[in-house]
Amino acid sequence: MTPIVSSQAGSSGIDSAYAWIRLGISMLLATIGGVGMWAVVVVLPAVQAEFGVDRAAASMPYTATMVGFAAGNVLFGRAIDRIVYWVPALIAAITLGAGFLLASLTSSILQFTLVQGLLIGVGSSAIFGPLIADISHWFNRRRGVAVTAAASGNYLAGAIWPTAMPYVMQTEGWRFTYAAIGVVCLVTMVPLILLLRRGAPPQAAPGSPGSRVVQPISLSPAALQALLIVAGLGCCVAMSMPQVHIVAYCMDLGYGVAHGADMLSIMLAAGVVSRLGSGFLADRIGGVKTLLIGSVLQCLSLLFYIPFDGLASLYVVSLVFGLSQGGIVPCYAIIVREYMPAKEAGLRVGIVMMATIFGMAIGGWMSGWIYDLTGSYAAAFLNGIAWNLLNISAMVLLLWKARRSAAVTA
Repeated sequence: MTPIVSSQAGSSGIDSAYAWIRLGISMLLATIGGVGMWAVVVVLPAVQAEFGVDRAAASMPYTATMVGFAAGNVLFGRAIDRIVYWVPALIAAITLGAGFLLASLTSSILQFTLVQGLLIGVGSSAIFGPLIADISHWFNRRRGVAVTAAASGNYLAGAIWPTAMPYVMQTEGWRFTYAAIGVVCLVTMVPLILLLRRGAPPQAAPGSPGSRVVQPISLSPAALQALLIVAGLGCCVAMSMPQVHIVAYCMDLGYGVAHGADMLSIMLAAGVVSRLGSGFLADRIGGVKTLLIGSVLQCLSLLFYIPFDGLASLYVVSLVFGLSQGGIVPCYAIIVREYMPAKEAGLRVGIVMMATIFGMAIGGWMSGWIYDLTGSYAAAFLNGIAWNLLNISAMVLLLWKARRSAAVTA
C-alpha cells in the first residue's frame, strides 16, 4: 500500500519545487506534441484541393485524428494508473513523429485519414488527458492552476503551429511541412519525456496542510461519469465549429488561409489566458461553477459569429470566443479530482477527455456536412449553440446535485 505523507514532505513531493519544474516541462511537451491536433486544420484546404474531395470528406482526417486522440486518452490514461507516466508517453511521442512522416507520403484521402487517426491522433493523446491526470497528483493547494496550465500547452500549440505552418507551406508545400513537424517531434519530445521518469508522490494525508478530500455528491460514480460524458460531448461539438472551420470559413469569405490561421492562433492564445484564469477561479469556487461560467460565455460568443462576418469583427469575435471557452475542458479533470478517488484519476479523466474529443470529432464533421447541405456556415453555428445548451443543462444538474449533497452533510 502507498504510504500517506504530508504534502510538505520532501523537496520532490506534492507542491514542491520539483512539482513546478515538472509542470513547466509538461507544458513544453504539450506545446510541441499538441501539433497533432492542429496541423490537419491548417492543411485542410490544401488537402481538399490536392485530393479533389468535398468539404465533408476533407473534414474526415480531422475526425479520424480526434477519434484516435480520444482512444489514446483512455488507453494511456489507464496505463498511467498502473505504471509511471513516461513509458506510455515515450511510445506515444515516437508514434506521433512517425505519423507525420508517413502522412507526408500518402497518395489518397483514405491513406491520409488512416494515418491521421491511427498514428497522429493516438500519438498526440498522451500529452493531454494522461498528462493532466499525471500533473494533478503533484499538486494539492494549486491543483486547479496546475491542471489548467498543463492543459494550456495544447492551446499554446494551437497558437504557435498554425501561425508558423502557412509560411513553410507557401514555399515548400504541406507535405514538406508535415515531414518537418515529424522530425521536430521526435528530436524534442523524446528527451523531454525522459526528464519525467520520476513516479507520482504519495498523496497528502487528510487534514494535513494543503490536503484535499473527495467531496460528497448525490450521484454514483457511474452516474457522475455519464453526466460528465454528456457535458463534455455537448460543449465540444459546439467548440469545434470555429476551431475546425475558421480557416475554411475565411477562405469562403475571401479573406484567405493566412487570416484564418491567424484567427485560430488568436482564439487559442486567448484560450491559454482563459485556462489559466479558470484554474485560479476553480481553486476558489470549484470546478463545476467555473465550467458552467465558461460554457455560458462560449454559447454567447458562438452567437456573435452569425451576424459579425467582417474581417475585423471576426478577429474580435475569435478573441472573445477564445477567452470564453478555453477553461472548459480542463475543468472536467478538476471535477474528477474533486469528486472521485485519486487512484482512478488516469482512467476517469481519460474517459471524460475521450467524450470531449469525440465531441470535437463529431462537431468538426457535422459542421462540414451542414455546410455542404446549406452552402453556408450559419446553420452550423446554430447547431453548435444547441449542443452548447445540452452542456449547460448537464452542468446545472451537476451543480444542483453537488449543492444538495453539501447541504445534507453540513
